[in-house]
Amino acid sequence: MANIRDLAKEAGVSVSTVSRVLNGYPYVSEEKRKAVWEAVEKLNYTKNIQAVHLAKGTTMIIGVMLRYIHHPYFSAIIEGISKEALRCGYQLLLFQTNYDVERELEALERLRMKQMDGVIVCSHEADWQIFAEYQEEGPIVLCERVDRHDFFTVYIDHYQAFSKALRYLLDKEHRRIGYCIGRRTGPNSQARAAAYEEVLRDAGVTPQRQWIFDGCLFLEDGKRVIEQWMAMGERPSALLVTSDQVTAGIVLYARHVGVRIPEELAIIGFDNDPLAEMLGITTVALPHFTLGERAFRLLHHWLETGNVPRKQEELPTRLIVRATG
Repeated sequence: MANIRDLAKEAGVSVSTVSRVLNGYPYVSEEKRKAVWEAVEKLNYTKNIQAVHLAKGTTMIIGVMLRYIHHPYFSAIIEGISKEALRCGYQLLLFQTNYDVERELEALERLRMKQMDGVIVCSHEADWQIFAEYQEEGPIVLCERVDRHDFFTVYIDHYQAFSKALRYLLDKEHRRIGYCIGRRTGPNSQARAAAYEEVLRDAGVTPQRQWIFDGCLFLEDGKRVIEQWMAMGERPSALLVTSDQVTAGIVLYARHVGVRIPEELAIIGFDNDPLAEMLGITTVALPHFTLGERAFRLLHHWLETGNVPRKQEELPTRLIVRATG
């Protein structure tokens, strides 16, 4: 069986370089890293990972809990996390939960069993109390605002972001305003619902529950929204849409059936997805990539130093006005 010295000889590098590559440390040239992994494959080298973990007291693995991978919201956060993880020599273990509490508990149990060093929670279904019970097992960083000061969070204030878009529409003389949302549960969705109720009532406008379109997640959901909107007796004159992917679907299908935007239906999306710029969509820019970066940095600082300078960090948003608003 090949050992680390055999790998060094085959790759033409030092033993210490092989060690750095195998243990995921940065600051190794791409040329040498490639040579080491080619030697690993050629010599069919394996190492006792459990022994390495016990010796180092760390796995160099971070868990990431999210609903699913193929949505732009989550993929942008993962991109930010993975950029920082790669820079610091960590690997990611993704837990696609589909909001199944049992799958979320599986991720937390892996933390308890020291199979990873920490967890970044992008979205969840389980109650906060469950996460609180696992905090002693290792760092848990949440990508949502939590009204508890014992959690470590990096978040976007969706109440303020939604309020910003609502006030823009009110300033444009819209009074019949609805919105599209992925799901009604969860802290972010509840924050948006609260903003909808409070901002409209403060402006003397009665919120209309029948103008809330649920289950809007992907491009193709835009067709359903327009079809439902066209079937209404009294229609909203403006919609906030919590995903630019869905907004793009609305704009494209509206063009197909002859609905004029923004003359008949004004639209504001969220995310500042590249599609928004291409289709001239007014949108609220949400810094999802930065959210992922900051979440990893917070967790990494925690792992490296044992303390975190601040427990909660809010990231700014901005309204980008284009043709649809």
